[in-house]
Amino acid sequence: MLILPVLAFAPLAASADSVDALKDFIRDVKTGSAQFTQTVTSPDGAKKKASSGTFEFARPNRFRFAYTKPFEQLIVADGQKVWIYDADLNQVSSRKLNAALGATPAALLAGGSLDKDFELAGLPAKDGLDWAQATPKAKDGAFQSVRVGFRGKELAAVEIVDAFGQRSLLQFSQFLANPALPGDSFKFIAPKGADVIEQ
Repeated sequence: MLILPVLAFAPLAASADSVDALKDFIRDVKTGSAQFTQTVTSPDGAKKKASSGTFEFARPNRFRFAYTKPFEQLIVADGQKVWIYDADLNQVSSRKLNAALGATPAALLAGGSLDKDFELAGLPAKDGLDWAQATPKAKDGAFQSVRVGFRGKELAAVEIVDAFGQRSLLQFSQFLANPALPGDSFKFIAPKGADVIEQ
């Protein structure tokens, strides 16, 4: 389940600033790392699931989500493929990057083709964050919109609404912009004995 696998401000001038913050982030932050918590809310708002872990990315098209709670799951994009490893099932699935990403929240954060794939708009400030909204230009995608929240120039939150109205909120802490990341951060080797499913 590639959720990443993904935006609030005041009146008009501020709205433009939030879009500029997003564009600056895509342009200037080539690598990043953070802790995250993710809350997934059902379309009716009744059910919530929480998870947490670490996130790293390096442009172009490399990222790593390591979920640690409530169960272990690893999502790695190595620039060619996206790998998803479920530790409980000891199962790996992989897809070609261009088929898995496209105009997705992960592509928004780790890719760089903002204007080509997304319509951008500023939103009112909320919860102490400045928000920009990215709506995919393709109308048949897996999600409706992504809102990216900034605290100043720092990435603070991403909220994704998927095609079914399910809402996923990722909140980032200890965000580091442009850290030197180990070369093997985005390499994936299937654990011994794991079932590997190519999609």
